[in-house]
Amino acid sequence: MTAMDNITISATFLPHTDPDASLAFYRDALGFEVRNDVGRGAMRWITVGPAGQPGVSIVLHPPAVDPGITDDERRTITEMMAKGTYATVILSAPDVDAAFARVEASGADVVQEPVDQPYGIRDCAFRDPAGNTVRINQQP
Repeated sequence: MTAMDNITISATFLPHTDPDASLAFYRDALGFEVRNDVGRGAMRWITVGPAGQPGVSIVLHPPAVDPGITDDERRTITEMMAKGTYATVILSAPDVDAAFARVEASGADVVQEPVDQPYGIRDCAFRDPAGNTVRINQQP
């Protein structure tokens, strides 16, 4: 066993444009638990994650607040978010059709209904309130 064998995913960051709408999507539509919610107004960092997996989190954050980002980069990020091309997260579920039904019932923006892909998985896709692509794969 090498040190590289112990590397795991701890957190990923996705931007939000409306923290309350993003919180409702990840908490209510996907069923994630809220682990942290700091800041206020649009300047909130909200950490969510799947129940039973305390070591895996998604941090929902205000976009382009890094002081090292230029105005042109901020515009590009905003444009990409609006088109849904800025960020993606891929989740998995034991039953993608049931997961799809739950998320669709929440009123989420459907990108792709469940389908068997030619590369061997069944999946579906949504856009979260900020335009991030959320794909759900069926666990084998």
